[in-house]
Amino acid sequence: MDTELIHVGFGNVLAVNRVIAIVAPNSAPTKRLIQKSKDENRTIDLTSGRRTKAVLIMDSGHIVLAAITPETITGRVSSARTGTVPRTLQGEEGE
Repeated sequence: MDTELIHVGFGNVLAVNRVIAIVAPNSAPTKRLIQKSKDENRTIDLTSGRRTKAVLIMDSGHIVLAAITPETITGRVSSARTGTVPRTLQGEEGE
């Protein structure tokens, strides 16, 4: 299987075929998941000091924090798979 990479902001790319879920960081269970992964050194922070807007749960058990919204990430995945750039994604969000 080929590795499918997408841009998640600030010069960082992510192997999207390894992602299990993309969630918003504001619920209590998600906050507990982030804290637990930080305690176990399984957190990868790709926010470059910005506010976390998306939490990606990887198949390896790692938790990835991103500074772009889950909607933006899913839009980039779908546009990468179809080869088109949607109008809403032409301007970089939060970068």
